[in-house]
Amino acid sequence: MAAGMGSRYGGLKQLDGVGPKGETIMDFSIYDAIQSGFADVVFVVREKFRAEFEEKVASKFKGKVKYSIVTQEPDNLPEGFSPKEPREKPWGTGQAVLSAKDVITRPFAVINSDDFYGRESFKVLADYLSGIKKGEKGNFCMVGFSLKNTLSESGSVSRGICTTDSESHLLKVEEHSNIRKEGGKILGENLKGIEHELKPSTATSMNMWGFTSDYLDESEVLFREFLKQNIDEPKKEFYVPSVVSTMIQEGKAEVKVLETPSTWFGVTYKEDRPKVVAKLKEMAENGTYPSPLF
Repeated sequence: MAAGMGSRYGGLKQLDGVGPKGETIMDFSIYDAIQSGFADVVFVVREKFRAEFEEKVASKFKGKVKYSIVTQEPDNLPEGFSPKEPREKPWGTGQAVLSAKDVITRPFAVINSDDFYGRESFKVLADYLSGIKKGEKGNFCMVGFSLKNTLSESGSVSRGICTTDSESHLLKVEEHSNIRKEGGKILGENLKGIEHELKPSTATSMNMWGFTSDYLDESEVLFREFLKQNIDEPKKEFYVPSVVSTMIQEGKAEVKVLETPSTWFGVTYKEDRPKVVAKLKEMAENGTYPSPLF
């Protein structure tokens, strides 16, 4: 998913060259995914920077990685829905995944373009998805990171906070915003705007999911229900975790939370950038990645 506005970062961070040879974070994700067994890539972008994206990012994969590009736009809505006032931002991660519905035919993974997940995370995800039987439905998975390993030192973040059972099956995901360290604690606000303390070890969704293709049909239905209630709410967004939670509650899916030894990092704010640049440089120098990647 690479259609975000980058409002907190101050620009299109998905196109920012932070690697030693100008690679973007998504370049590292694609490298790790292919190394782990994934076959092809679908990029979800905005139409207004599609040409720039193709020039700066997608062109380097021609002849090396099979890929498709689809667009996510605020007005790309089901028939019968139209807001009273034009909307600037897309409708969130749920709509982003739906934008790729026509090019997805088998089990697939979903990631953010601006998050570094680590190769081990892609490996456990690929191993799980490769074990799904043909035609199987509702067999989902999620790579979970400890909340303490997903924060930014430069400001607050939004995260999907997870509840699991004793067998590491996901019970629910609740989107939290304004998560930050304060007074030796981690605080955040739930969807009702209520602030509370969060445990550092809490399993956290960084939007690294594995789905069977029936997710797309169910998501389309839920998007319509969401729009009936929120079509004229300019800041409301339709989230992947909300779709997953609803499907779990309705008995239409089970989600296995996969553990990863990888440490997440990203560029939520411009102040995060120097640390990301230094880390990727170190990983190239110690042989974790070739330089250039492709």
